[in-house]
Amino acid sequence: MAFGAVREYAGQLARGRRGLRCPCRAFWHAGAVTTASETDRAEEFERHRPRMFGLAYRMLGSAEEAQDTVQDAYLRFRATEPGSLTHPGAWLAKAVTRLCLNRLTSARVRRERYVGPWLPEPVLTADGALGPLDSAQSRDSVSCALLVLLERLTPTERAVYVLREAFAYGYRDIGAVLGLEEAHCRQLYRRAAGRIAEPAPRFEPSQEVRRELVEAFVTASREGDLATLERLLAADVTWWSDGGGRVSAARRPVDGREKVLRFLVGVGERYLTGARFTVAEVNGAPGLVARLGDTVVASVSFEVRDGRVAVARAVMNPEKLGFLTGQLAAA
Repeated sequence: MAFGAVREYAGQLARGRRGLRCPCRAFWHAGAVTTASETDRAEEFERHRPRMFGLAYRMLGSAEEAQDTVQDAYLRFRATEPGSLTHPGAWLAKAVTRLCLNRLTSARVRRERYVGPWLPEPVLTADGALGPLDSAQSRDSVSCALLVLLERLTPTERAVYVLREAFAYGYRDIGAVLGLEEAHCRQLYRRAAGRIAEPAPRFEPSQEVRRELVEAFVTASREGDLATLERLLAADVTWWSDGGGRVSAARRPVDGREKVLRFLVGVGERYLTGARFTVAEVNGAPGLVARLGDTVVASVSFEVRDGRVAVARAVMNPEKLGFLTGQLAAA
């Protein structure tokens, strides 16, 4: 049955079905059909899974697609001859990167047709789901703000930038992954960095300052305290909403404190009555999570400038909140 389950998964994957989960754990623990070498290979893959998921997520901006990509890489890894891979981690990184490049080509077409602003799927990161985020640079590499900027890049530029910035790959190693000359990779990195360059903030707030501001925002939202909300928002604040056409959301950014306040009142009355608001580390920084029952209905990330919210990005598309809902359920 274990072999059949894996074959069925592979068939469904080939037919383009999303959201599938490879029954690899059941396969590897299927008793008599499992050999010692197969178990070792499964354990080897599991050691690399978090890093591969972090790579795929940074490349795609989608947790669901990142999971599917990693599972596809697993099937390819399992098909290799035992002992044939000198550096399994490097082999997997190459496989995942190239699978992501294939997905990004079709994703660009889908996102051009996307209803309203496109934002990345939110992911809880306090438990290391995207790898260790113990520095400002590592946290920035998974921030909603950067993932939005990465949409400006071609798939190859994005791969070069992610491998260089998030995983500290040298240009020669990047070239080996992508099949490009080292000099070309340098050129692609410079081009990518230039295309996503943004003015640096004068002062980068600490995680503690960010959390205090988000907690104050959550409390004010919960209590309907408009005076406090007004104080927490910058005068030129911008609020982005991603409903994906699945729920009613602003299809253009809302600019300015007064307009954002009116927008928040309307959204709260229509969609968030009875919701529970909590603070959680989302994409490397404190964010707001709204739940109705056990289902996440909104996740908001914040950019802070001079002690106030300068930019907020709210994901409300239910198709993008399933992974986050699952993370909270498993916590």
